[in-house]
Amino acid sequence: KTSRGRMASAELPTADSPTLQETDKETATQPAEDQVSRHLPIPNVGATLQVNWTDGTPHLATVISVRERHGNPSEFYVHYQDYDRRMDEWVPLSRLQLEDYRRTLTGGDSTNAAEQPEPERKVTRHMKRRHDEINHVQQSYADMDPITAQLEKEHEKLTKIKYINMVQFGQYEMQAWYFSPYPEEYGRCPKLFVCEWCLKYMQFARTLLDHQCALRQPPGREIYRKGRVSVFELDGRDHKLYCQNLCLFAKLFLDHKTLYFDVEPFLFYVLCEVDAHGAHVVGYFSKEKESLDNNNLACILTLPPHQRKGYGRFLISFSYELSRIEKRIGSPEKPLSDLGRLGYRSFWSWVILNALRDFHGQMSVATLSELTYITPEDIVSTLQSMNLVRYWKGQHVICVTPRLLEEHLGAHRDKAPKLDVDVRAIRWAGPPHRRLTGDA
Repeated sequence: KTSRGRMASAELPTADSPTLQETDKETATQPAEDQVSRHLPIPNVGATLQVNWTDGTPHLATVISVRERHGNPSEFYVHYQDYDRRMDEWVPLSRLQLEDYRRTLTGGDSTNAAEQPEPERKVTRHMKRRHDEINHVQQSYADMDPITAQLEKEHEKLTKIKYINMVQFGQYEMQAWYFSPYPEEYGRCPKLFVCEWCLKYMQFARTLLDHQCALRQPPGREIYRKGRVSVFELDGRDHKLYCQNLCLFAKLFLDHKTLYFDVEPFLFYVLCEVDAHGAHVVGYFSKEKESLDNNNLACILTLPPHQRKGYGRFLISFSYELSRIEKRIGSPEKPLSDLGRLGYRSFWSWVILNALRDFHGQMSVATLSELTYITPEDIVSTLQSMNLVRYWKGQHVICVTPRLLEEHLGAHRDKAPKLDVDVRAIRWAGPPHRRLTGDA
Protein backbone atom coordinates (compact mmCIF):
# COMPACT_ATOMS: atom_id res chain seq x y z
CA LYS A 1 0.00 0.00 0.00
CA THR A 2 1.61 3.18 -1.04
CA SER A 3 1.01 6.56 -2.52
CA ARG A 4 2.21 6.84 -6.08
CA GLY A 5 3.37 10.40 -5.47
CA ARG A 6 6.98 9.26 -5.56
CA MET A 7 6.73 8.22 -9.20
CA ALA A 8 8.80 10.33 -11.55
CA SER A 9 7.06 13.11 -13.43
CA ALA A 10 7.08 13.04 -17.22
CA GLU A 11 10.04 14.59 -18.99
CA LEU A 12 9.78 17.88 -20.85
CA PRO A 13 8.01 17.54 -24.20
CA THR A 14 10.22 17.27 -27.27
CA ALA A 15 9.50 17.89 -30.92
CA ASP A 16 8.20 14.33 -31.12
CA SER A 17 5.97 14.60 -28.03
CA PRO A 18 2.24 14.57 -28.78
CA THR A 19 0.24 17.72 -28.22
CA LEU A 20 -3.44 18.33 -28.44
CA GLN A 21 -2.87 20.35 -31.63
CA GLU A 22 -1.20 17.36 -33.28
CA THR A 23 -3.62 14.71 -32.03
CA ASP A 24 -6.87 16.62 -32.46
CA LYS A 25 -8.38 15.43 -35.69
CA GLU A 26 -12.02 15.94 -34.87
CA THR A 27 -11.84 19.56 -33.72
CA ALA A 28 -15.19 20.54 -35.08
CA THR A 29 -17.02 17.99 -32.95
CA GLN A 30 -15.06 18.51 -29.72
CA PRO A 31 -16.65 20.03 -26.60
CA ALA A 32 -15.72 23.60 -25.70
CA GLU A 33 -13.35 22.65 -22.89
CA ASP A 34 -11.27 20.51 -25.28
CA GLN A 35 -11.07 23.39 -27.74
CA VAL A 36 -9.57 25.57 -24.98
CA SER A 37 -7.03 22.83 -24.16
CA ARG A 38 -5.32 22.92 -27.56
CA HIS A 39 -1.56 23.49 -27.78
CA LEU A 40 -1.07 22.02 -24.27
CA PRO A 41 1.07 18.91 -23.59
CA ILE A 42 -0.63 15.59 -23.00
CA PRO A 43 0.69 13.84 -19.84
CA ASN A 44 2.33 10.45 -20.23
CA VAL A 45 2.23 7.49 -17.87
CA GLY A 46 4.01 8.47 -14.65
CA ALA A 47 3.16 12.16 -14.92
CA THR A 48 1.91 13.93 -11.80
CA LEU A 49 -0.58 16.77 -12.15
CA GLN A 50 -3.78 18.26 -10.76
CA VAL A 51 -6.97 16.40 -11.72
CA ASN A 52 -10.50 17.65 -11.05
CA TRP A 53 -12.80 15.36 -9.13
CA THR A 54 -16.41 15.10 -10.26
CA ASP A 55 -17.30 17.95 -7.88
CA GLY A 56 -14.69 20.17 -9.54
CA THR A 57 -12.15 20.26 -6.71
CA PRO A 58 -8.54 19.67 -7.84
CA HIS A 59 -6.40 16.89 -6.38
CA LEU A 60 -2.84 15.87 -7.13
CA ALA A 61 -2.78 12.59 -9.05
CA THR A 62 -0.41 10.31 -10.95
CA VAL A 63 -1.22 8.92 -14.40
CA ILE A 64 -1.08 5.10 -14.30
CA SER A 65 -2.35 4.24 -17.78
CA VAL A 66 -3.72 5.87 -20.93
CA ARG A 67 -6.51 4.66 -23.22
CA GLU A 68 -6.73 5.78 -26.83
CA ARG A 69 -9.69 6.38 -29.09
CA HIS A 70 -9.18 6.80 -32.83
CA GLY A 71 -5.43 6.78 -32.17
CA ASN A 72 -5.60 9.72 -29.73
CA PRO A 73 -5.30 9.68 -25.92
CA SER A 74 -8.84 10.00 -24.62
CA GLU A 75 -8.92 8.62 -21.06
CA PHE A 76 -6.36 8.57 -18.26
CA TYR A 77 -6.28 6.15 -15.34
CA VAL A 78 -5.14 8.16 -12.31
CA HIS A 79 -4.28 7.52 -8.68
CA TYR A 80 -5.00 10.37 -6.27
CA GLN A 81 -2.10 10.92 -3.89
CA ASP A 82 -2.80 10.27 -0.19
CA TYR A 83 -6.05 8.48 -1.01
CA ASP A 84 -6.94 4.81 -1.06
CA ARG A 85 -6.77 2.97 -4.38
CA ARG A 86 -10.54 2.66 -4.40
CA MET A 87 -10.57 6.28 -5.59
CA ASP A 88 -8.50 5.43 -8.69
CA GLU A 89 -10.48 6.02 -11.87
CA TRP A 90 -10.51 6.64 -15.60
CA VAL A 91 -10.97 10.34 -16.32
CA PRO A 92 -11.43 12.22 -19.62
CA LEU A 93 -8.92 14.78 -20.87
CA SER A 94 -11.22 17.63 -19.83
CA ARG A 95 -10.64 16.88 -16.12
CA LEU A 96 -6.87 17.31 -16.32
CA GLN A 97 -5.47 20.73 -15.40
CA LEU A 98 -3.21 20.95 -18.45
CA GLU A 99 -2.33 24.63 -18.13
CA ASP A 100 -0.94 24.06 -14.64
CA TYR A 101 0.85 20.94 -15.92
CA ARG A 102 2.50 22.94 -18.73
CA ARG A 103 3.82 25.52 -16.24
CA THR A 104 5.21 22.70 -14.10
CA LEU A 105 7.06 21.16 -17.06
CA THR A 106 8.55 24.48 -18.21
CA GLY A 107 9.61 25.49 -14.70
CA GLY A 108 7.23 28.45 -14.53
CA ASP A 109 4.96 29.45 -11.68
CA SER A 110 2.60 26.66 -10.74
CA THR A 111 -0.63 26.65 -8.87
CA ASN A 112 0.20 23.16 -7.67
CA ALA A 113 -1.27 23.03 -4.20
CA ALA A 114 1.22 20.36 -3.17
CA GLU A 115 4.09 22.89 -3.59
CA GLN A 116 2.56 25.56 -1.37
CA PRO A 117 4.39 25.85 1.97
CA GLU A 118 2.45 24.78 5.02
CA PRO A 119 3.00 25.91 8.58
CA GLU A 120 5.05 23.45 10.57
CA ARG A 121 3.17 21.41 13.08
CA LYS A 122 4.39 18.67 15.36
CA VAL A 123 2.51 15.49 14.54
CA THR A 124 2.64 12.63 17.01
CA ARG A 125 2.46 8.97 15.98
CA HIS A 126 -1.02 8.75 17.54
CA MET A 127 -2.23 11.76 15.53
CA LYS A 128 -0.81 10.27 12.32
CA ARG A 129 -2.43 6.88 12.98
CA ARG A 130 -5.81 8.47 13.64
CA HIS A 131 -5.51 10.65 10.52
CA ASP A 132 -4.58 7.65 8.36
CA GLU A 133 -7.46 5.56 9.75
CA ILE A 134 -10.07 8.28 9.25
CA ASN A 135 -8.89 9.22 5.77
CA HIS A 136 -8.04 5.63 4.73
CA VAL A 137 -4.45 6.57 3.89
CA GLN A 138 -2.51 3.57 2.71
CA GLN A 139 0.56 2.40 4.57
CA SER A 140 3.83 3.11 2.77
CA TYR A 141 6.35 0.40 1.89
CA ALA A 142 8.79 1.96 4.37
CA ASP A 143 6.35 1.25 7.22
CA MET A 144 6.12 -2.46 6.34
CA ASP A 145 8.44 -5.32 7.10
CA PRO A 146 10.44 -6.49 4.03
CA ILE A 147 8.31 -9.58 3.31
CA THR A 148 5.02 -7.68 3.56
CA ALA A 149 6.41 -4.88 1.38
CA GLN A 150 7.44 -7.35 -1.33
CA LEU A 151 4.05 -9.08 -1.28
CA GLU A 152 2.34 -5.71 -1.40
CA LYS A 153 4.37 -4.65 -4.44
CA GLU A 154 3.45 -7.86 -6.26
CA HIS A 155 -0.21 -7.42 -5.33
CA GLU A 156 -0.25 -3.83 -6.55
CA LYS A 157 1.38 -4.80 -9.84
CA LEU A 158 -1.26 -7.44 -10.53
CA THR A 159 -4.24 -5.27 -9.52
CA LYS A 160 -3.00 -1.79 -10.47
CA ILE A 161 -5.68 -0.96 -13.02
CA LYS A 162 -9.40 -1.65 -12.77
CA TYR A 163 -11.23 -1.84 -16.07
CA ILE A 164 -14.75 -2.35 -14.77
CA ASN A 165 -16.06 1.08 -13.79
CA MET A 166 -19.68 0.26 -12.99
CA VAL A 167 -21.68 -2.83 -12.09
CA GLN A 168 -25.45 -3.29 -12.30
CA PHE A 169 -26.73 -5.47 -9.45
CA GLY A 170 -30.49 -5.69 -9.06
CA GLN A 171 -31.87 -2.17 -8.78
CA TYR A 172 -28.46 -0.72 -7.87
CA GLU A 173 -25.79 0.66 -10.17
CA MET A 174 -22.54 0.67 -8.21
CA GLN A 175 -19.12 2.09 -8.95
CA ALA A 176 -16.40 -0.55 -8.75
CA TRP A 177 -13.59 0.21 -6.30
CA TYR A 178 -10.89 -2.29 -7.27
CA PHE A 179 -9.71 -4.75 -9.90
CA SER A 180 -11.38 -8.16 -9.97
CA PRO A 181 -10.03 -11.13 -11.99
CA TYR A 182 -13.12 -11.79 -14.09
CA PRO A 183 -12.41 -13.56 -17.41
CA GLU A 184 -10.85 -11.04 -19.81
CA GLU A 185 -13.88 -10.54 -22.04
CA TYR A 186 -15.88 -9.58 -18.93
CA GLY A 187 -13.12 -7.97 -16.87
CA ARG A 188 -12.34 -5.34 -19.52
CA CYS A 189 -15.87 -4.12 -20.19
CA PRO A 190 -16.61 -0.73 -18.59
CA LYS A 191 -19.91 -1.94 -17.12
CA LEU A 192 -20.71 -5.41 -15.82
CA PHE A 193 -24.20 -6.81 -15.30
CA VAL A 194 -24.65 -9.29 -12.45
CA CYS A 195 -27.77 -11.28 -11.60
CA GLU A 196 -28.67 -10.46 -8.00
CA TRP A 197 -29.97 -14.00 -7.41
CA CYS A 198 -27.37 -16.41 -8.84
CA LEU A 199 -24.53 -13.82 -9.24
CA LYS A 200 -23.92 -14.83 -12.86
CA TYR A 201 -22.01 -12.06 -14.67
CA MET A 202 -22.81 -10.72 -18.13
CA GLN A 203 -21.49 -8.12 -20.55
CA PHE A 204 -24.74 -6.61 -21.79
CA ALA A 205 -28.00 -5.32 -20.31
CA ARG A 206 -30.00 -7.29 -22.86
CA THR A 207 -28.37 -10.54 -21.71
CA LEU A 208 -29.40 -9.76 -18.13
CA LEU A 209 -32.98 -8.98 -19.19
CA ASP A 210 -33.17 -12.29 -21.09
CA HIS A 211 -31.63 -14.22 -18.17
CA GLN A 212 -34.20 -16.51 -16.59
CA CYS A 213 -33.06 -17.20 -13.02
CA ALA A 214 -34.91 -19.71 -10.87
CA LEU A 215 -33.25 -18.61 -7.62
CA ARG A 216 -34.82 -16.07 -5.29
CA GLN A 217 -32.44 -16.59 -2.37
CA PRO A 218 -28.88 -17.86 -1.82
CA PRO A 219 -28.69 -21.65 -2.42
CA GLY A 220 -27.79 -22.56 1.16
CA ARG A 221 -29.44 -23.20 4.51
CA GLU A 222 -31.16 -20.31 6.27
CA ILE A 223 -29.75 -20.15 9.81
CA TYR A 224 -31.14 -16.80 10.95
CA ARG A 225 -34.35 -14.88 10.35
CA LYS A 226 -35.74 -11.91 12.22
CA GLY A 227 -38.07 -9.56 10.45
CA ARG A 228 -36.59 -8.74 7.05
CA VAL A 229 -33.05 -9.80 8.02
CA SER A 230 -31.89 -13.26 7.04
CA VAL A 231 -28.57 -15.14 7.01
CA PHE A 232 -27.80 -18.16 4.82
CA GLU A 233 -24.94 -20.60 5.37
CA LEU A 234 -23.25 -21.97 2.24
CA ASP A 235 -20.57 -24.64 2.04
CA GLY A 236 -18.04 -23.77 -0.66
CA ARG A 237 -17.84 -27.44 -1.62
CA ASP A 238 -21.61 -27.84 -2.12
CA HIS A 239 -22.24 -24.47 -3.80
CA LYS A 240 -18.95 -23.93 -5.59
CA LEU A 241 -20.11 -21.84 -8.57
CA TYR A 242 -22.22 -19.47 -6.47
CA CYS A 243 -19.40 -18.94 -3.96
CA GLN A 244 -16.88 -18.32 -6.75
CA ASN A 245 -19.17 -15.74 -8.30
CA LEU A 246 -19.66 -14.17 -4.88
CA CYS A 247 -15.88 -13.86 -4.41
CA LEU A 248 -15.35 -12.31 -7.85
CA PHE A 249 -18.16 -9.83 -7.22
CA ALA A 250 -16.85 -8.97 -3.75
CA LYS A 251 -13.35 -8.31 -5.12
CA LEU A 252 -14.75 -5.26 -6.94
CA PHE A 253 -15.08 -3.66 -3.49
CA LEU A 254 -12.18 -5.29 -1.62
CA ASP A 255 -8.51 -4.53 -2.25
CA HIS A 256 -6.78 -7.38 -0.42
CA LYS A 257 -8.70 -10.49 -1.33
CA THR A 258 -6.98 -13.52 -2.81
CA LEU A 259 -9.76 -16.13 -2.54
CA TYR A 260 -11.59 -16.43 -5.86
CA PHE A 261 -11.78 -20.01 -7.07
CA ASP A 262 -10.58 -22.34 -4.28
CA VAL A 263 -13.74 -21.96 -2.21
CA GLU A 264 -14.16 -25.54 -1.00
CA PRO A 265 -12.26 -25.07 2.33
CA PHE A 266 -14.56 -22.16 3.28
CA LEU A 267 -18.02 -21.50 4.65
CA PHE A 268 -19.96 -18.43 3.52
CA TYR A 269 -22.56 -16.57 5.55
CA VAL A 270 -24.67 -14.39 3.27
CA LEU A 271 -26.74 -11.57 4.79
CA CYS A 272 -29.97 -10.68 3.00
CA GLU A 273 -32.87 -8.26 3.11
CA VAL A 274 -36.10 -10.18 2.54
CA ASP A 275 -39.15 -8.81 0.73
CA ALA A 276 -42.00 -10.19 -1.37
CA HIS A 277 -39.63 -10.78 -4.31
CA GLY A 278 -37.00 -12.77 -2.43
CA ALA A 279 -33.86 -12.50 -0.29
CA HIS A 280 -31.60 -9.73 -1.65
CA VAL A 281 -27.86 -9.99 -0.87
CA VAL A 282 -26.53 -7.01 1.13
CA GLY A 283 -23.27 -8.50 2.45
CA TYR A 284 -21.46 -11.60 3.63
CA PHE A 285 -18.52 -13.00 5.52
CA SER A 286 -16.53 -16.16 4.98
CA LYS A 287 -14.42 -18.31 7.28
CA GLU A 288 -12.23 -21.36 7.01
CA LYS A 289 -13.74 -24.68 7.97
CA GLU A 290 -10.57 -25.52 9.88
CA SER A 291 -8.41 -22.58 10.94
CA LEU A 292 -5.06 -23.26 12.60
CA ASP A 293 -5.13 -19.70 13.97
CA ASN A 294 -8.70 -20.00 15.31
CA ASN A 295 -9.90 -17.31 12.90
CA ASN A 296 -13.67 -16.89 13.02
CA LEU A 297 -13.74 -14.73 9.89
CA ALA A 298 -11.66 -14.61 6.71
CA CYS A 299 -13.35 -11.96 4.60
CA ILE A 300 -16.22 -9.53 5.20
CA LEU A 301 -18.10 -7.15 2.92
CA THR A 302 -21.16 -4.95 3.04
CA LEU A 303 -22.17 -3.83 -0.45
CA PRO A 304 -21.82 -0.05 -0.93
CA PRO A 305 -25.57 0.74 -1.21
CA HIS A 306 -26.13 -0.92 2.18
CA GLN A 307 -23.25 0.54 4.13
CA ARG A 308 -23.90 2.73 7.18
CA LYS A 309 -27.02 0.73 7.98
CA GLY A 310 -25.42 -1.40 10.69
CA TYR A 311 -24.95 -4.50 8.53
CA GLY A 312 -21.16 -4.59 8.88
CA ARG A 313 -21.41 -4.54 12.68
CA PHE A 314 -24.16 -7.16 12.46
CA LEU A 315 -21.92 -9.51 10.46
CA ILE A 316 -19.03 -9.06 12.92
CA SER A 317 -21.33 -9.70 15.87
CA PHE A 318 -22.83 -12.72 14.12
CA SER A 319 -19.38 -14.26 13.63
CA TYR A 320 -18.76 -14.00 17.37
CA GLU A 321 -22.14 -15.50 18.21
CA LEU A 322 -21.19 -18.51 16.09
CA SER A 323 -17.89 -18.69 18.00
CA ARG A 324 -19.85 -18.64 21.24
CA ILE A 325 -21.99 -21.57 20.08
CA GLU A 326 -18.83 -23.45 19.07
CA LYS A 327 -17.17 -22.45 22.36
CA ARG A 328 -14.10 -21.29 20.43
CA ILE A 329 -12.45 -17.93 21.12
CA GLY A 330 -11.79 -16.39 17.72
CA SER A 331 -10.40 -13.46 15.81
CA PRO A 332 -10.64 -12.16 12.23
CA GLU A 333 -7.91 -13.05 9.79
CA LYS A 334 -5.13 -10.46 9.78
CA PRO A 335 -4.20 -8.02 8.44
CA LEU A 336 -7.48 -6.15 8.40
CA SER A 337 -8.34 -3.65 5.69
CA ASP A 338 -8.68 0.01 6.65
CA LEU A 339 -12.47 -0.18 6.83
CA GLY A 340 -12.32 -3.57 8.52
CA ARG A 341 -9.95 -2.26 11.17
CA LEU A 342 -12.27 0.65 11.95
CA GLY A 343 -15.30 -1.64 12.12
CA TYR A 344 -13.65 -4.17 14.41
CA ARG A 345 -12.13 -1.54 16.70
CA SER A 346 -15.56 0.02 17.14
CA PHE A 347 -17.18 -3.38 17.82
CA TRP A 348 -14.50 -4.54 20.25
CA SER A 349 -14.60 -1.25 22.15
CA TRP A 350 -18.36 -1.40 22.60
CA VAL A 351 -18.42 -5.06 23.67
CA ILE A 352 -15.47 -4.71 26.07
CA LEU A 353 -16.76 -1.53 27.72
CA ASN A 354 -20.17 -3.09 28.32
CA ALA A 355 -18.60 -6.26 29.70
CA LEU A 356 -16.50 -4.20 32.12
CA ARG A 357 -19.54 -2.22 33.22
CA ASP A 358 -21.64 -5.33 33.92
CA PHE A 359 -18.89 -7.29 35.70
CA HIS A 360 -18.53 -6.96 39.45
CA GLY A 361 -15.09 -7.59 40.86
CA GLN A 362 -11.54 -7.61 39.53
CA MET A 363 -11.49 -8.27 35.79
CA SER A 364 -8.48 -9.83 34.05
CA VAL A 365 -7.79 -9.97 30.34
CA ALA A 366 -8.24 -13.76 30.39
CA THR A 367 -11.63 -13.46 32.11
CA LEU A 368 -12.73 -10.78 29.67
CA SER A 369 -11.75 -13.04 26.78
CA GLU A 370 -13.82 -15.90 28.18
CA LEU A 371 -16.84 -13.63 28.54
CA THR A 372 -16.68 -12.02 25.11
CA TYR A 373 -14.97 -14.73 22.99
CA ILE A 374 -12.57 -12.01 21.80
CA THR A 375 -8.91 -13.08 21.84
CA PRO A 376 -6.63 -11.61 24.56
CA GLU A 377 -4.49 -9.96 21.85
CA ASP A 378 -7.48 -8.11 20.39
CA ILE A 379 -8.64 -7.12 23.88
CA VAL A 380 -5.23 -5.70 24.83
CA SER A 381 -4.88 -3.72 21.59
CA THR A 382 -8.39 -2.28 22.05
CA LEU A 383 -7.78 -1.35 25.70
CA GLN A 384 -4.47 0.25 24.71
CA SER A 385 -6.27 2.43 22.15
CA MET A 386 -8.48 3.69 25.02
CA ASN A 387 -5.56 3.90 27.49
CA LEU A 388 -7.28 1.46 29.87
CA VAL A 389 -4.50 -1.09 30.34
CA ARG A 390 -1.02 -1.09 31.91
CA TYR A 391 1.82 -3.57 31.72
CA TRP A 392 2.80 -4.52 35.25
CA LYS A 393 5.17 -7.28 36.39
CA GLY A 394 4.97 -9.25 33.17
CA GLN A 395 1.24 -9.03 32.56
CA HIS A 396 -1.39 -6.63 31.31
CA VAL A 397 -3.57 -5.14 34.03
CA ILE A 398 -6.90 -3.45 33.27
CA CYS A 399 -6.97 0.01 34.85
CA VAL A 400 -10.47 1.45 34.91
CA THR A 401 -12.69 3.27 37.40
CA PRO A 402 -16.51 3.52 37.23
CA ARG A 403 -16.24 7.19 36.31
CA LEU A 404 -13.70 6.56 33.54
CA LEU A 405 -15.80 3.69 32.26
CA GLU A 406 -18.90 5.89 32.02
CA GLU A 407 -16.91 8.56 30.18
CA HIS A 408 -15.80 6.04 27.57
CA LEU A 409 -19.29 4.57 27.25
CA GLY A 410 -20.65 8.06 26.72
CA ALA A 411 -18.06 8.72 24.02
CA HIS A 412 -19.00 5.44 22.31
CA ARG A 413 -22.75 5.98 22.64
CA ASP A 414 -23.02 6.88 18.95
CA LYS A 415 -21.22 3.62 18.12
CA ALA A 416 -23.95 1.46 19.64
CA PRO A 417 -25.13 -1.21 17.17
CA LYS A 418 -27.95 -0.13 14.88
CA LEU A 419 -28.94 -3.74 14.34
CA ASP A 420 -28.56 -6.33 17.10
CA VAL A 421 -28.18 -10.06 16.60
CA ASP A 422 -31.09 -11.82 18.33
CA VAL A 423 -29.49 -15.05 19.53
CA ARG A 424 -32.96 -16.61 19.87
CA ALA A 425 -33.37 -16.36 16.09
CA ILE A 426 -30.18 -18.33 15.33
CA ARG A 427 -30.85 -21.88 14.13
CA TRP A 428 -27.34 -23.27 14.07
CA ALA A 429 -25.60 -26.08 15.96
CA GLY A 430 -22.11 -25.87 14.47
CA PRO A 431 -20.46 -26.03 11.02
CA PRO A 432 -21.87 -28.63 8.60
CA HIS A 433 -18.68 -30.73 8.51
CA ARG A 434 -18.67 -31.00 12.32
CA ARG A 435 -22.39 -31.75 12.50
CA LEU A 436 -21.86 -34.65 10.09
CA THR A 437 -18.88 -36.08 11.99
CA GLY A 438 -20.29 -35.38 15.45
CA ASP A 439 -17.21 -33.28 16.33
CA ALA A 440 -18.35 -30.67 18.85
